[in-house]
Amino acid sequence: MLAAERKLRIVEYVRQHRIASVAALALEFNVHEATIRRDLAEAEQEGLLKRTHGGVIVEKLTPNEPPFNERTNVQLEQKMRIGKMAASLVEDGDHIIIDSGTTTLHIAKNLVHRSNLTVVTNDINVAAELRDAPGVKVTVTGGELYPSSYMLNGMFTDHVLRLVHVSKAFIGTPAIHPKHGLMHPEAQLVLAKQGMINAAQEVIVVADDTKIGKLSLHTVAPNSAIHRLITGKETPDFEVRKFLDAGVNVTTV
Repeated sequence: MLAAERKLRIVEYVRQHRIASVAALALEFNVHEATIRRDLAEAEQEGLLKRTHGGVIVEKLTPNEPPFNERTNVQLEQKMRIGKMAASLVEDGDHIIIDSGTTTLHIAKNLVHRSNLTVVTNDINVAAELRDAPGVKVTVTGGELYPSSYMLNGMFTDHVLRLVHVSKAFIGTPAIHPKHGLMHPEAQLVLAKQGMINAAQEVIVVADDTKIGKLSLHTVAPNSAIHRLITGKETPDFEVRKFLDAGVNVTTV
């Protein structure tokens, strides 16, 4: 059997069984485990499968995010660490964008005592967190309010983001992939995130370990548009390595 044919059959086998070990695949296709590992590496590079320790699974698309209140306490301690690290990159006098999200909210929490900052946000939660910060000027983009998350989105949001220019944009995401980049399941939210990225000199993505290596329906931006990815130390080393190999500067906290 040719290598290309075997690889396709491996993909089909894993899709039928949902998960498979290297040993099981080697037995099924009557080849050495080293050969299977090479096949799996190629399949993963092509976005067909996702390797795990000792095996492989089918990559699943990240579904639409649950409501804000359901996400707030998920990976909370990790999100707090990520938010603190991201906030440390902000310098007094900066103009920044803070995207909507449960992780980005923790960036705002760490900026309340900073001086001479301008924060542009499409998140009512972020704006409320900074409302009593004397050294922070907050600009809310406007737009249609999403009651489940207090996010603003739509035509007015996109228009404002085309008119601003900032030093740093902090972007949240439900999925980021080493090959396909920053991703999102909801098409109507893609333009705003792209607007934030285009408005910034430096793009910093914040994502807990459950978002790392995930696929979703829409590509927001390639990894080449991302200057830094901040994630938790819970993210496996082999996942971090994929992003480093893709040219992304990764910080784990």
